[in-house]
Amino acid sequence: MTDSCLPTDSPTIRRVMRPQDTNMMGTIFGGTILSDIDLAAAIEAHRHHPGTVVTVAMDKVEFKKPIFVGDLVSLYTETVRRGRTSVTVKVCVFAHRRQDLTEVVPVTEALVTMVAVDENFDPVPLSGPVEKSAG
Repeated sequence: MTDSCLPTDSPTIRRVMRPQDTNMMGTIFGGTILSDIDLAAAIEAHRHHPGTVVTVAMDKVEFKKPIFVGDLVSLYTETVRRGRTSVTVKVCVFAHRRQDLTEVVPVTEALVTMVAVDENFDPVPLSGPVEKSAG
């Protein structure tokens, strides 16, 4: 994890992992976390555009540590770039271990690009307020 991924604000999403979230190894299925990353990025993108946004890219996602049933997973987001029709969001994922919620483990991070679209899925300009971006 990079230092820029350290949580400094409230999480965008926080939830406890359940048995139905597991893979055959008994750890949390990576697809579950990818789905949560996508949802968190969309929540952040909606700060820039109230209409429909779609995911067009998710940069390298490398799982550093496993997540277990009972862990509390927190996803933090930050806008890193706002374009004319797109928003790039950094999503950082942490697991608070079920045995000791003070133990916080960085799990993964991703850059997600979301694009504002109309009913035909054609890109449209962002129509929300310009928020301060990182950098």
